[in-house]
Amino acid sequence: MAEPVTLDRRPAPLVGLRPIATPLPLGFLGQAVASWSFACLQLSWIGTDQGHTVALAVLVFTVPLQLVSTIWGFVARDPVAATGTGLLAGGWAATALATLTSPPGATSAGLGVVLVGIAVALAVPALTGVTRLAAFAVLALSVARFATTGVAELVGTQLWLTVAGWVGFALAITSTYAALAFEIEAATGRPLLPIIRWATKASGAAPTDAEEVWREPGVRRQL
Repeated sequence: MAEPVTLDRRPAPLVGLRPIATPLPLGFLGQAVASWSFACLQLSWIGTDQGHTVALAVLVFTVPLQLVSTIWGFVARDPVAATGTGLLAGGWAATALATLTSPPGATSAGLGVVLVGIAVALAVPALTGVTRLAAFAVLALSVARFATTGVAELVGTQLWLTVAGWVGFALAITSTYAALAFEIEAATGRPLLPIIRWATKASGAAPTDAEEVWREPGVRRQL
């Protein structure tokens, strides 16, 4: 006797797309401007009397951009982007406010302690963001940027300020490249500039069966 046929009445898997652009270019370009501007101060390419102007510009330009990037990073379910840009926003806000309230060219051991702590905190999203090498490079250099600046504030020597300035210059270039690469990929649908995104489920690999598709909130969990 033939076995009775049981109909599978589960609903068909649906894939929903939410039209959210990647927030990384916005946050990375804000990072590039801030890092470049403070690098010019640390390398003595502009006078120390311009420190307040740089700090004010970073406070009203970079910090809001990175806060926007943080919010949309959480909406897009991208914890690396959200956490990374959130920490960067806080780090640049602390640096700008301390520079605004200090005499031109002065260093602060208190600020140095805070910046070293921010560097340690930034290591968390940096280490978990290795699936996208371009984003990882920005966050890893950000760790070095805040760490060297923190040491420069603690020690108060021109040598460490110079090291921090050149690290900041490298970070500005890397951030600009990463922003351009992510922006081009989002606009054209093709990675014309290398991002080096490792193929994992979190970074957008296709699920292997219908049950996994049913649980997915979108085609890609991370941008």
